[in-house]
Amino acid sequence: MRNIVVDKIASVAQHNDLTSELRLSPDIPCEEGVLVAVRVLNNKTRYNQLELTSGRMATVTMGDIVVGALGHRNALRGYSGHLPTELAAGDNVQLLNIGGVIGLCDSVNPDVGEPFDCEVLGTVLEFPYLGERIGVPARAGASSLDYDAQLNANGVPVVALAGTCMDSGKTAAACAIVGRLRHLGLNVAACKATGVSLRRDVLAMEDAGAEDTMIFSDLGVMTTTADNGPALTRSLLSKLAAKKPDVIVLELGDGLLGSYGVAAILADAQIHAALTAVVLCANDPVSAWGGAKILRDEFDIEPAVVTGPATDNDVGIEQIAGRLSLPGINALSNGVALGDTIAALLKGESL
Repeated sequence: MRNIVVDKIASVAQHNDLTSELRLSPDIPCEEGVLVAVRVLNNKTRYNQLELTSGRMATVTMGDIVVGALGHRNALRGYSGHLPTELAAGDNVQLLNIGGVIGLCDSVNPDVGEPFDCEVLGTVLEFPYLGERIGVPARAGASSLDYDAQLNANGVPVVALAGTCMDSGKTAAACAIVGRLRHLGLNVAACKATGVSLRRDVLAMEDAGAEDTMIFSDLGVMTTTADNGPALTRSLLSKLAAKKPDVIVLELGDGLLGSYGVAAILADAQIHAALTAVVLCANDPVSAWGGAKILRDEFDIEPAVVTGPATDNDVGIEQIAGRLSLPGINALSNGVALGDTIAALLKGESL
């Protein structure tokens, strides 16, 4: 073991109650969620921040010692990278996302530049045995995922947001819906079920008025897949529904065709049966058409409304109405109307 003082602890370690003074082991289990300490080896001017356990964003600079979690990422508009099969102190890895997921970068999107290169220092140790100096590798998450988890929605309606791609306006729409429903007197819970570990979106939903929130990384998963997405979603919905909110807002990160498990979630019979409404978030009218077709043809889901950049002005809204026979409501400019539309659906009113 060696002692070390760290500069920044990423939000993936939200549930680990770490201090700036940590003990490290040179033995590194290459498993998803294992916390490691690394030294940053370069500077960046783009995509150069880290979300801390406090939720604040901090600029990362060369020489910083950072705690993150091992994992992978498959992002269209970010870095793509895989979980290493073996690591030793002194090896190089990359910081794959703002939330602190660490792995080996395979592909770079030019919009974010080259990733932070990092030198591995060791595995972060926790000491769970009272009175004993026996350290075990620290792992992200408040609990472990039960792959056999069943869904008990407890009669609580669920409003899901599915997008055509990253950055299609899902979180903005979720926040608009949460905020309006709260103003209408409803107790709203919210969760994010797919993506790569980053608490920013659920923190935004808390700021909008969600009483209770969860994210998949609470269950020790750094990056969602088709294999774990359905179980994660069933677990998150069941845990939130146990507190009997009036409604749960469910954000499905990434896109309908992405690798983070959205399609597997929508195809899950228990989840499908629990969905009260699905909001489609689209970047443009063509993607709105494709997203609606996928939802209708592959999942037998009729979208309640289309939002996102496709509805930024009347041109897109009119195209969506004409081509899809769906209402288009922009979450940023007309969030109250979007929330009222969902509220009407919750009451069983026709649009």
